[in-house]
Amino acid sequence: MSLIQPFKIAISDDKIRRLKQKLALTDFPDEVVDIDDPWSRGLPLSQAKRLALYWENEFDWRKTEDMLNRFPQYVTEIDMEGYGIYNVHFVHQPSTVTSAIPLLFIHGWPGSFIEVTKILPHLVGGGKEFPSFHVVAPSLIDFGFSSANKKKAFNIDQHAEACHKVMQSLGYNEYVVQGGDVGSLVARFIALQYGSKHCKAYHVNSAIPAEPTATAYPELHARIKATPLTESEIVGLARTKSFFTEGNGYLQQQSTKPQTIGFSMADSPVGLLAWIYEKMHDWSDKYTWTEDEILTWVSIYYFSRAGPAATGLFYYEMEHRQPTAITASQVYIDVPVGIARFSNDLILLPKLWNHTMGPIILQSEYERGGHFAAWERPDAIIKDLYAMFGEGGGAYGCVTGKSGYILD
Repeated sequence: MSLIQPFKIAISDDKIRRLKQKLALTDFPDEVVDIDDPWSRGLPLSQAKRLALYWENEFDWRKTEDMLNRFPQYVTEIDMEGYGIYNVHFVHQPSTVTSAIPLLFIHGWPGSFIEVTKILPHLVGGGKEFPSFHVVAPSLIDFGFSSANKKKAFNIDQHAEACHKVMQSLGYNEYVVQGGDVGSLVARFIALQYGSKHCKAYHVNSAIPAEPTATAYPELHARIKATPLTESEIVGLARTKSFFTEGNGYLQQQSTKPQTIGFSMADSPVGLLAWIYEKMHDWSDKYTWTEDEILTWVSIYYFSRAGPAATGLFYYEMEHRQPTAITASQVYIDVPVGIARFSNDLILLPKLWNHTMGPIILQSEYERGGHFAAWERPDAIIKDLYAMFGEGGGAYGCVTGKSGYILD
């Protein structure tokens, strides 16, 4: 078993001082002012100046560190097949309920392990009316305080392997998974590679199913042809089209030339802020981000162990995998799956398509909420997990000897 060591975030004074120096020396670009739609060309100049000034003079990283360090964090060395040893950072909060369900939470981009912090206290509680969970939330390789990858073709398969081995190192031979954004793809690969024996069920809030063709899914295809789209599905398809025409420039850049944009993210704090906050704003559902929330999310990238540019490599390797990670993840996986659909997410395909993913045991739909579900709508994610793994749920008792409830 790998050695597990306690970890505390402790950014040096020199790094904080250098950040403030860089912020003070920022050269801001001009902009074309669009009164009707100030975000149409990206982050408005006024927003960038306001946040840069706050980051330089008012944002208290030490206070943020103290807040983050209240969550029990660890690092461990994971031996990756064909890639060597990586140091993986993770949050691990066991429940006091001995029969709690081990749950692996996988963050997305531009998020981090911080995304688990709103749901964690509710999940480790319970045990009577609701199930209780042992919660594990790793920082993916190249993210947060996990080590950097320096080898080609470190792909979504390897991210799945690292997360699985963290669970194994903690003694969780069987577990369940929750993920959003790229975390949902990693969750799918974990189910694909370790399903049945280890990954007993999973829940995602970013579903990208395969199109049910007449050849691959004749019965489902016929059912879809005979079923009119709902109003929410029509709106969802329009939003999906808008994302691919107006909102996925980041994806094209990071999946083709991540090194190029990496220079800006590594050298310019405001460049990094613009790259990330634009997504936080556009991908959420009218969520009111505070200055401290925005700058905490961005600062985790700025102070990350691998550096802020490293995370773009995830998309490059994902796109250059053969088949691509998206294509490979769209196979039918015979592991119970729960799916949450939020009205303001990025990709919203017809709900019947989700049956190409695997045996659906829960499919919920929320009128309010965007891409960062665990942060914007923690109540909804908690509700889904309670329903899916609690008494009467489709995955109740799926982990051997771990019902989630206090034993009489």
